Amino acid sequence: MIRTLSVLLAAGLFSTSALAQVTVLDPWVRATVPNQKASGAFMRVQSTSDARLVGVSTPAAGRAELHEMGMENNTMRMRQVDAIALPAGKPVNLASGGYHVMLFDLKRQLKEGETVPVTLVVQDAAKKSSSVTVEAQVRPLTYVAPQAGTAHGHH
Repeated sequence: MIRTLSVLLAAGLFSTSALAQVTVLDPWVRATVPNQKASGAFMRVQSTSDARLVGVSTPAAGRAELHEMGMENNTMRMRQVDAIALPAGKPVNLASGGYHVMLFDLKRQLKEGETVPVTLVVQDAAKKSSSVTVEAQVRPLTYVAPQAGTAHGHH
């Protein structure tokens, strides 16, 4: 009986660890001015198991890409990346100045107060893909997100 229970527990632990559960906190998109064709989307993503963010899409844009900002030869540069690692249990910030989502070929102006659906594609350690769609709040052009982990992040 104890051996059967141990096998069942082990099987249960294995099946749950194979499924990456992803939480997305505070998703937002920067508002645009009329005729602007690009914007950024930002959020905090956390997975219960090791996973990778491998894709992104939104009906608001012709194309959405994962990007990274970084210093290169004393110049801040932005480049597209194929994936962003999501280490188990550790929040990953998609924010200005680091990893973020770029929205290109916007289909319309993004106005403060609206929401934009953003779908993230996550690949688990077994290379199984799943997606999660969030409603990202459109925030003003001048909006500066609070630093993650600060006591006043909700103000």
